[in-house]
Amino acid sequence: MSIEKETFSIGIEEEYLLVDPETRALATRQPAGFMAHCKEILGDKVTHEFLQAQVEIGTGVCATIGEAREEIRMLRGAIAEAATAHGMRMIAASSHPWAHWKEQEPVDMERYRILGAEHRSLARRMAICGMHVHAGIADPNLRVDLMSQVSYFMPHLLALSTSSPFWEGHDTGLKAFRPIIIGDLPRSGLPEVFESWNDWNEMLEILSDTGMVKDPTRIWWDIRPSGKHPTLEIRICDICTWSEDGLTIAALYQSILAFLYHLRGENQRWRSYRQILVLENKWRAQRYGIEAEMGDFGKRKLVPLPDLIDELVELLRPHAERLGCIEEVEHARVIARRGTSADHQLRVYNAALAGGAADHDAQIAVVDWLIEQTVTPDGSAPA
Repeated sequence: MSIEKETFSIGIEEEYLLVDPETRALATRQPAGFMAHCKEILGDKVTHEFLQAQVEIGTGVCATIGEAREEIRMLRGAIAEAATAHGMRMIAASSHPWAHWKEQEPVDMERYRILGAEHRSLARRMAICGMHVHAGIADPNLRVDLMSQVSYFMPHLLALSTSSPFWEGHDTGLKAFRPIIIGDLPRSGLPEVFESWNDWNEMLEILSDTGMVKDPTRIWWDIRPSGKHPTLEIRICDICTWSEDGLTIAALYQSILAFLYHLRGENQRWRSYRQILVLENKWRAQRYGIEAEMGDFGKRKLVPLPDLIDELVELLRPHAERLGCIEEVEHARVIARRGTSADHQLRVYNAALAGGAADHDAQIAVVDWLIEQTVTPDGSAPA
C-alpha cells in the first residue's frame, strides 16, 4: 500500500463566543442583522451554534495546512470585524470566565429546539466552544480502522489546546473544563472500536431502527466518522485562542493519520490499549494541560508532556515533511513549553489579583486579554 495514496485533506471548524465590550459578559442576544452580515461576507462558511452568544465557522476542504491557514485567518478576521460592527467583540476560548448557562438564550432553530427538548439542562449548559478537525479519508473501512488507532493520541492534542480553565466565576483547577460539560451528554467521550465500516453502520441502524438515535451527528464522541462528509472528525480539543496553535493541532492530526496509514502499508498497526488507560491520560490532559505527566504505556511510566511531544514530533517528522506541515508540527514543542491559552488566562488572572484587583475585575482582565489575543495569530503579543 503506497503512503502517497491518502493525502488526508483537512477542514477546520471553530466556535467563538460573542461578548459585550462594556460589561465583557456574554452577549446573550445577537443584534439584529449580525448573522445576515456574516453570511453576506462568508456564505455557508458561517453558521449559528446552540446559543445566541456563539458563532461557528468552517473552512472548505484544504489540501494543505497552508491553505487552512489562509482560510482560518480570513474567517476569524471577518467574524471579529462583523462582531465589532454590531457592538460586540469575539473571543476564541472554550469557556467564559463567569458566564452562567441559565442566563444564555438558545438560537430559535428547529435543530436546537429538538436538542433542548430532548436533553433539557444538559443542552442548555453548552455555553462552551470547541475546535473540530476533519480529515478526508475516502475509504470508509480505513476511516473506522484509523479511528480505533488514533484515539490513543487524543489526550495529547487536548493537552495542547486547553482554553477553558474558568467556569461560572471560578478557577476550576482544570486547564480544560469543557470536556466535563461535553461528557455529561450521552454518546460522548472516547469511541468504541469497530471492526469495519459495516460494523459501524450496523450500530447506526440499530440505534435508528429502535428509534433511540436517528441522526448520526448526535453521536458526540471525541473522534467519529462524520455523519455529513467522508471524513474522520476529531472533536476533543478546546478552541485555541491563537490560530497558529489550532493549525498545529490540525497538522499533528494530519501527520498522525499519515503515520498510521504508513504502518498499515507495512502490515503493522499502533498497539491498542485498554480504554481506562487512554481515559486516564485524557483526565491528566484536561486537569494539567501542558504540565501533565501522562502514561507512556509501552515504557510503563509517567512522562512529562513536553517530552512526549518531542518524541511525537520526531515520530511524525517524515510524514509532516511530505505533507508540507513540518513547521506547524514543530510548533507543538513551543506550545508544550510556552503554555496554552488556559495557562496564559490564569497568568493574567493571578497577576491582576496580585496587583490588588477584585476577583471580578481580574476576570474582566482575562476577557480583555482574550479579545486582543484572538486576532493575534501566534501568541507573539505580550500576555
